[in-house]
Amino acid sequence: MFNKRSRIKDLLANGHQNEEAVVMGWVRTFRNNQFIALNDGSTNNNLQVVVELGAHDDFFLKRITTGSSLKVSGTLVASPGKGQKVELKAKSIEILGDCDAEAYPLQPKKHSLEFLREIAHLRFRTSTFSSVFRVRHALAFAIHKFFNEKGFVYLHTPIITASDAEGAGETFRVTTLPFDNTPRNDDGSVNFKDDFFGRPTNLTVSGQLEGELAALALSDIYTFGPTFRAENSNTARHLAEFWMIEPEMAFYDLEDNMVLAEEFIRYIIRYAMENNKEDLAFLAQRLEEEEKQKPQAERSEMGLLEKLEFVINSPFERVTYTEAIDILMASPAYKKKKFKYEVKWGIDMQSEHERYLVEKHFRKPVIVTDYPKDIKAFYMRQNDDGKTVAAMDILAPGIGEIVGGSQREERLHKLEERMKDMHIPIKEMWWYLDTRRFGTVPHAGFGLGFERMVQFVTGMTNIRDVIAFPRTPKNAEF
Repeated sequence: MFNKRSRIKDLLANGHQNEEAVVMGWVRTFRNNQFIALNDGSTNNNLQVVVELGAHDDFFLKRITTGSSLKVSGTLVASPGKGQKVELKAKSIEILGDCDAEAYPLQPKKHSLEFLREIAHLRFRTSTFSSVFRVRHALAFAIHKFFNEKGFVYLHTPIITASDAEGAGETFRVTTLPFDNTPRNDDGSVNFKDDFFGRPTNLTVSGQLEGELAALALSDIYTFGPTFRAENSNTARHLAEFWMIEPEMAFYDLEDNMVLAEEFIRYIIRYAMENNKEDLAFLAQRLEEEEKQKPQAERSEMGLLEKLEFVINSPFERVTYTEAIDILMASPAYKKKKFKYEVKWGIDMQSEHERYLVEKHFRKPVIVTDYPKDIKAFYMRQNDDGKTVAAMDILAPGIGEIVGGSQREERLHKLEERMKDMHIPIKEMWWYLDTRRFGTVPHAGFGLGFERMVQFVTGMTNIRDVIAFPRTPKNAEF
């Protein structure tokens, strides 16, 4: 069996000596024709492989370059070097794949994140990105673990849909119609009769509406899958393809929704802290060095690990939207005209406003509730004041909004009135309205942008650095 190997992470953790081992990985460095730093992606730590002098000819040794891949068999012995208990004294070395050292972009030096985005197909091999994606994996696993322990049902909602859940119109159209000879109706509009689905369809922006259908039978469900927005935003916070976690719960009100969301965030952060200590310590050090390059006024007051500890140990602050606007208007930043965007009741708060509330005023995560109905989606439950809806957003340091949710409007007449006001096609949404016609109940749910959560936990400042293959305007490589 070829793949009878030990993971480097396990060998370093166990520290067993005088044992035979087989390892496979990629060369990080090769010094003095004797010491190979080998890494297999299971950890950022390399295993030192010691090559016996004179055991291999010069031609063979010259093939052991940074980036080349090896299979090494040998004996684990105590390491005299600092930072590792054992090293591998090689008995046999097989070169699995050569790597042209001069052409290989990842030389053993520090590379900028901008450069690594240009070679995203290779950036997994760096310490930073291997840590990020191991943490991403841990968070994804923790999400399923959390909801499974609470008895939720995992629901796969469709990628292709005929609805635009948010009503924003920023969707990617799905069609098999020819672009060079698109069939048209008499009025010039596209005739979808001969399209694959026989009607306009798009990539989903949310699985929420379909999730509600299941929750109103199974009580508690969650979705976790890709969603798409054709929003032409070239920012460090936006992607055209991203992953969303969207639980929907029957017999929940807004308060229940907030309690679950806060518990959920704490749970998955704690899981990563307990299971990815080395990766988070490395990323914390990386972030600390990055912060030193900034002016003093722009530096974070907390280190990464300190921030994560603070979040899992501090109750989230809760304020209404109206209270939040009052805080912003009374702030020194507003009075000194430091906000780029205006502040007044009725605005859709921008990231700078959200971050001020979290980072400057409360200095902790904040849950903002009861937003103006005019800036929120049609499905949110209308409050008795006639002006606001039972919505909630969770704001996190360094990012702003990380969770958006609401109690859903379960009253059929109220929902239909709202849909008419917002020009949502009632006839096409018959299936959604049926859940209000047949045994409606109070229910609620929220959506968490997975990449923003990964950003928060890893300390990465650009969302393109926490997803393997970023999809952004004019960029769909790999």
